[in-house]
Amino acid sequence: MRRSIMTAALIALASPAIAQNAQPAPTVAEGVAAWRGGNENRAVEIWTPLAEAGNPQAQFHLGQAYRLGRGVAQPDTARARTLFEQAARQGHLGARTNLGLILYSDGNRVGGLRWLRGAADRGEPRAMLVYGTALFNGDQLERDYVTGYALVSRAAAQGLAPASTTLAQMDEVLPLEQRTAGVRLAQRLATGDAKLSDLLGDEDVQMASVDPVPPAQSPATTPARRPTVQTAEPNATRPPARPAAPTSPAPAPAANPASGWTVQLGAFSREGGAQSLYRQLSGLPVFAGKQPIYQKSGNVTRLRVGPFASAVEAKRACDVMASRGQACFAVAP
Repeated sequence: MRRSIMTAALIALASPAIAQNAQPAPTVAEGVAAWRGGNENRAVEIWTPLAEAGNPQAQFHLGQAYRLGRGVAQPDTARARTLFEQAARQGHLGARTNLGLILYSDGNRVGGLRWLRGAADRGEPRAMLVYGTALFNGDQLERDYVTGYALVSRAAAQGLAPASTTLAQMDEVLPLEQRTAGVRLAQRLATGDAKLSDLLGDEDVQMASVDPVPPAQSPATTPARRPTVQTAEPNATRPPARPAAPTSPAPAPAANPASGWTVQLGAFSREGGAQSLYRQLSGLPVFAGKQPIYQKSGNVTRLRVGPFASAVEAKRACDVMASRGQACFAVAP
C-alpha cells in the first residue's frame, strides 16, 4: 500500500513538470504571422494539421495558399475549392465568398450564387457586387433592379472599386425613382432592418426556364441594359459602358483575336467602357505582356486580354480577377 501511495505521489509530482515542458500546438494566428512575415512554407505547415482537424479558419487560410500557389508546390484550385467548401459549411464568411466566386468563374453560376447570397446577406462586398449584378441582370435569378442596385451600392460604399464602376453604369439605365428606392433599401440592409431572405424568399437561385444564357457567354460584373432599352437581348448580362470619353488616346482595337487562350472581362454597348476597364486592370502583374482585344459584335464590344500559353494560365488569371470581385472567364483559341 505504501508503495502504491509513493508511486501515486511521484506521478502527481511529475505531472506539472510534464505540463511545463509540453509545447503548445501552433495556432492559426501564428500561421498568419508567419505568412505576413514572408515565411509562407511555415504558415502552411501550421495550418495543415489544424485544417485537417476541422478548424475553419485554418481551412480558409490554407485554401488561400493553394489558390495563390504560395507556400505549396504549385497553385491547386481544386484543393483550394475543397478547403473553402469545408470552411464555408461551418459558416466562414470569407470561405463562402471565395467558394462562390470560384464556382461562378468556373461556369457554375447557380452553385456560385447560392454561396454568394449568404455572404452578400452578411455584407461581404465582393459577394454583394456579384450577387447584386446577377439580380440586376436577371442572371439565373428573377430580375430585381432595386435590390441589385442596393447591393452594389453597399459594396461601392465599402470601397470596392469594381462596384463603383458597376454602380455608375447602373445609374445610366435606371430611373431616378428606382435608384432612390435602391439607396433606401441599401440603408435598411446595412442596419439589419431588411434581409435578402425576406426580400427574395428561400428559392434564391433557379435555372432560367426560357432562353438560358449560353455557357460560353459568362456574365460580366457590370449590368445589362434594361429590357425596354434593348429588347433584342432580354437575357443579356452585358452592360452599357460609362459615357465619358477617355482623356488620352485609347489603344487601337485589335483586328483579330490574339492566338492562344484569352480571358474575357466584360462586354459593353460602347467601346469606351471596354477601354476604361482595361486601363483599370492593365497594370496588374497577371496581365504583364498581354494585350487588350476589343471584339465587336453588333452593338456590343467585348474586352478580352491575352494571349495566355494555356488554359491553366488563363484560369489562373481569372482566379486573380475573382479575388478582386471582377468577373472573368477563359476563352479557348
